[in-house]
Amino acid sequence: PMVGYSEMREVALWVQTTHSMDVKLAYWEKGRPESLTTTESQVTSKETGFAITLIADKVSPGKLYEYALYLNQQKIEFTYPLEFTTQALWQWREDPPDFTFVAGSCLYINDEPYDRPGKPYGGDYQILEAIYKSKPNFMLWLGDNTYFREADFTTKSGIYYRQTHTRSVKELQPLLANTHHYAIWDDHDFGPNDANGSFYNKALTLKAFQDFWPNPNYGIEGTDACAGKFSYADCDFFLLDNRTFRTPLYDTGLSEILGSKKIEWLIAGLKSSRASFKFVAVGGQFLNTAQVYENHANYAAERDFLLRRIREENIRNVVFLSGDRHHSEVNHLALSDDLYISEITSSPLTSSAHRSVKEKNDNLVKGSLIKERNYATLKVSGKLKKRALSITFYNSQGEELYNYAIPLQDGK
Repeated sequence: PMVGYSEMREVALWVQTTHSMDVKLAYWEKGRPESLTTTESQVTSKETGFAITLIADKVSPGKLYEYALYLNQQKIEFTYPLEFTTQALWQWREDPPDFTFVAGSCLYINDEPYDRPGKPYGGDYQILEAIYKSKPNFMLWLGDNTYFREADFTTKSGIYYRQTHTRSVKELQPLLANTHHYAIWDDHDFGPNDANGSFYNKALTLKAFQDFWPNPNYGIEGTDACAGKFSYADCDFFLLDNRTFRTPLYDTGLSEILGSKKIEWLIAGLKSSRASFKFVAVGGQFLNTAQVYENHANYAAERDFLLRRIREENIRNVVFLSGDRHHSEVNHLALSDDLYISEITSSPLTSSAHRSVKEKNDNLVKGSLIKERNYATLKVSGKLKKRALSITFYNSQGEELYNYAIPLQDGK
């Protein structure tokens, strides 16, 4: 099982079976076994890779729950706890709760028959156990959450096989079962390497992504984009899709990654947001000025337009979250004397790291570059209107590598 989104009145609980089975979850407030209730029973099917999302909707805000999994009316035993939490109802009552979340990307699980010959590309799976032991409130997956191989992305059987193979690694199971999860995608869980919107099978990979990641919502203004939004405590999270509408790099300069409709949706959401921090999650780097690989800097007109709109609307406390690059770093850009934005890039989790990073990036925070497998923990804390964001990067053993702090900017 995996714990999906958390709200005050419901929580998503995802389950995958090996074949068609009747699935039901029982849950109760921890310490109050008399409060036990169950989800509705559902039957898994091959159509969705035997994956299903059940909703725990008899819950109260700000509570810790235990749960149990039943397959064909038989309770399944686990060697680790099964727990989830609901978000607190704090508005108009008290200061927002402090919370911690993990951001990471690039989860490659070796599969020898389908991997390239030579040294395995994935490793250090214990990083997933280190994340679990750190007990974050939730984890935000920043793309390349699985890696389709050449044998995978042309067929439904290959696509669902790869999602299942990655999701099944044993080191991942306690983290899935006890930490809430949200996700965006990047090229490797969208389609081929460096794929753009011309990929012919994107409707099928989107369906598989939705079957495996129970985000609270999908799509922007009726589009079929793998994008959405959620809130946690006093922060908003905008989940962007950098693949569905991505174009090649045209000589005309009309190239785009997000597209005008999505950018206007994002600006409207950021402008109207009353959140302390406004996190924008996107697969590739946004603030890095080096025009290399798939950085947004290659799409200069669209990048400059989005930066200009943030500046014109005086939108404060925007923090981009990205992955993709196989190294981690912090970027910082001043848009005016009293307005700045930051970007936290967290990559890779288990894929091979890029150890020879040589690029001119004008916005790089000195000393923040990390060239090994790692993950980032972000903590939001403090009283309302005085919140602060602290970021700490850890290696695959859970040892601290680097930390950085972002104070709250005054004003909206």
